[in-house]
Amino acid sequence: MYKVKVFVTLRESVLDPQGTAVKGSLHSLSYTEVQDVRIGKFLELTIEKSDHSIDELVKEMCERLLTNTVIEDYTYEVEEVVAK
Repeated sequence: MYKVKVFVTLRESVLDPQGTAVKGSLHSLSYTEVQDVRIGKFLELTIEKSDHSIDELVKEMCERLLTNTVIEDYTYEVEEVVAK
């Protein structure tokens, strides 16, 4: 079994109005050190072992459903979980 952590962020070229709003709120709370905020998504998947490569499987899921590849980038980490 695998535990997969998927991190999804907007591409640098895409405006992030939600991040801009959070930055403004942080500044209004006197956290003026904050230079930029980008909002993203975090997904954690538990996947049973299969005949497919885990990397191929995760990439396919990300590109078909979990991300909008036109405006988002993604990275992921795979950890093999040992059954107790």
